Amino acid sequence: MSLVPYIHLQITKGASRAQKEKVVQEFTTTLVNVLGKHPEHIHIVIDEVEEENWGFAGMLTDDYRKQN
Repeated sequence: MSLVPYIHLQITKGASRAQKEKVVQEFTTTLVNVLGKHPEHIHIVIDEVEEENWGFAGMLTDDYRKQN
C-alpha cells in the first residue's frame, strides 16, 4: 500500500504568497525525488502562527525580535 504524504508546516506569520508557493514546490520536489511520490498525491498545509503565540529560548517571538 502506498501512503499519501502529508506535511504540516508551522511558521510565524509574515511569509509572502510567493515564498509559501516556493516552499510547497520545493517540498513536493523533495518527496518526488526521495520517495518517488506523485506530486498530485502530496498534501502540504502551511499554518501561520502569530509571533505572540510562538515561543523559544524562554521568550515569545515578538519580544525576541524587538531585541534584535
